[in-house]
Amino acid sequence: MPTTTPALLRPLAELGGAVLWLVREIGKLTLFTGKLVQAMGPRNFCRTSLTEQFVFVGVGSLPLVLMTALFTGGVVALQSHHGLGGGVLANTQLGKLVALSMLRELGPVLAGLMLASRVGAAMAAELGTMRVTEQIDALITLATNPMRYLVLPRVLACLLMLPLLVMLANTLGIIGGYLVAVQSLGQDGQAFLDAAFGAITSEDLMMGMIKAAVFGFLVGLMATYHGFNASMGAAGVGTATTRAVMYSSVAILISDYFITAAFV
Repeated sequence: MPTTTPALLRPLAELGGAVLWLVREIGKLTLFTGKLVQAMGPRNFCRTSLTEQFVFVGVGSLPLVLMTALFTGGVVALQSHHGLGGGVLANTQLGKLVALSMLRELGPVLAGLMLASRVGAAMAAELGTMRVTEQIDALITLATNPMRYLVLPRVLACLLMLPLLVMLANTLGIIGGYLVAVQSLGQDGQAFLDAAFGAITSEDLMMGMIKAAVFGFLVGLMATYHGFNASMGAAGVGTATTRAVMYSSVAILISDYFITAAFV
């Protein structure tokens, strides 16, 4: 006969179930990552698929990322000007605050979140549909490794294209801050640019690029993992898509803290 959990022990049972689920998911994700690493090699690339993913991830995401960065830079300029109380201090420090905020934090994080919402969702839905319609099983039957043909190009595209998107986003963010500072706040444009570019160091650039590469890898990994393991028909594809975006966003924010802590 099935046994029932006493009411007093039910919270502990639920906690134990959550811990077991987490350990099981981490194990499955680790195995998936291991298979992805095994699929890497100079002769394992599908160049056509990789090129298509470069265009989809990079070119397709460009308008969304640049528009987000432009207005984010403007918002940072407005908030920083208000926080500095205007005057001489704002005129000399505004460019520095905008540049460092974009390079070290806002540029990589916002670009990563935009990539997760657009690219991660699309990849998870595409692979999930292929899984539930048995197209991935058909590839295996045809002696085609789906990790090499489907997963690897998508992860590499996210890993390589997000740093390029972040570089453009940082530039547009500084431009957005400059436009707001000069046109709306009446700041001196040359003083803004001198403060912005005078504050940027190689460490700031390195931190931003490391974050961008890590975030891109996490988005690609989470999207392909959840899409590749989708089940239960259309409902499973929807669940996989939701989880891909949610877990990518959480992974970006968690890794952002640890990378920042390593540089501070």
